[in-house]
Amino acid sequence: MLSEKARPIIEATAPVVAERIPYITPEFYKGMFGARPDLMDGMFSRSNQITGEQPKALAGSIVAFATWLLQHPDSYPESVLSRIAHKHASLGLQEDEYPTVYQHLFAAIGADLGDAATPEVVEAWTEVYWLMAHALIAMEKTLYAGAASDLPFAPWRVTAKEMTGGDVAVITFEPADGTPITDAKPGQYISIEVKVKDGIRQPRQFTLIPSKAGTRRIAVKLDPAGEVTPLIHEQLKVGDVYDLSNPYGDMVLRETRVPLVLASAGIGVTPMLALLEALVERESEREVIVLHADRNSSSWPLADEMKALVAKLPNARIETWFEEGDDGDHKGYMDLSQVNIPADANVVMCGPLPFLKAVRSQVVSSGHPAEKVFYEIFGPDLWLLQGTDEN
Repeated sequence: MLSEKARPIIEATAPVVAERIPYITPEFYKGMFGARPDLMDGMFSRSNQITGEQPKALAGSIVAFATWLLQHPDSYPESVLSRIAHKHASLGLQEDEYPTVYQHLFAAIGADLGDAATPEVVEAWTEVYWLMAHALIAMEKTLYAGAASDLPFAPWRVTAKEMTGGDVAVITFEPADGTPITDAKPGQYISIEVKVKDGIRQPRQFTLIPSKAGTRRIAVKLDPAGEVTPLIHEQLKVGDVYDLSNPYGDMVLRETRVPLVLASAGIGVTPMLALLEALVERESEREVIVLHADRNSSSWPLADEMKALVAKLPNARIETWFEEGDDGDHKGYMDLSQVNIPADANVVMCGPLPFLKAVRSQVVSSGHPAEKVFYEIFGPDLWLLQGTDEN
């Protein structure tokens, strides 16, 4: 918890820091990468630095943590920390990098705030930083200890590559050496390292979708403006070897009898496939309502797999919304006023951020408890919703 000395200072300065951090963090990254260019090789996404998403995510996490400490002095925001810790673990982040982040972040804070960055203010925010850092380090150590191997990445060989709807490549891997395999929980993701045109390694995260035991399978949607997905689509071929991380992610399936609503858009089907397969394997009799939105039926990735899994569940049904064509159940964007969501259902969402915001707003506005609405988001989490991602 915050010390009595730091609390009033954080209360007084949090609005200012929240306002300034979007300006501070770009300078922080500039300084850190200038001193440590090696961190861009295999650790940070260069694309997220260019778009500004990573600085925004850092700002959100620090401010959210400080705000939580002020409002809940005897606890930490476990869902926020867990999401960050799993992402860090998927990148192989080690404890000794936290001082590096501190050094360059607080240099940027001091430069931006100028005289307002008094020793007392810096000391108070240093306390916030290390409270958050130590909580993350503890979580990450637990995650690493739970893996079958102490190696953050291991080589995997491509055994199959096929295209599906919506410019999506479905890729299957098998182990390329004897590194022990960590079992994945339904809904988790792995990082894949891809060497880009200038030779550096760029990591990206992809949800694991149903595959045979001892293999990994992912679905990669093409982003024509991206740095990594075009290379995966154009250059990755059967026989190639890539480094994959152990599986991580905290939006996993737990055994419960409450109804489950799975709402997805586009490539957001991937975690839903993993959850559906787990339900099939458990011979679940839960009520499951699968909702999917897409441009049209032909752009719906892995549609046949999703339909086949739903057909194997005795109390599951599926509804679709397509912006184009008349072959869906509904026309246009997903409208949950057309769906009878059980009052005790867990609602799980995955898709682009505008879709997540719109669907969550509809669910919560209908009176459904916000704590029963969960989400998975691809890339830096700019949302940082509260709640525990257990379905």
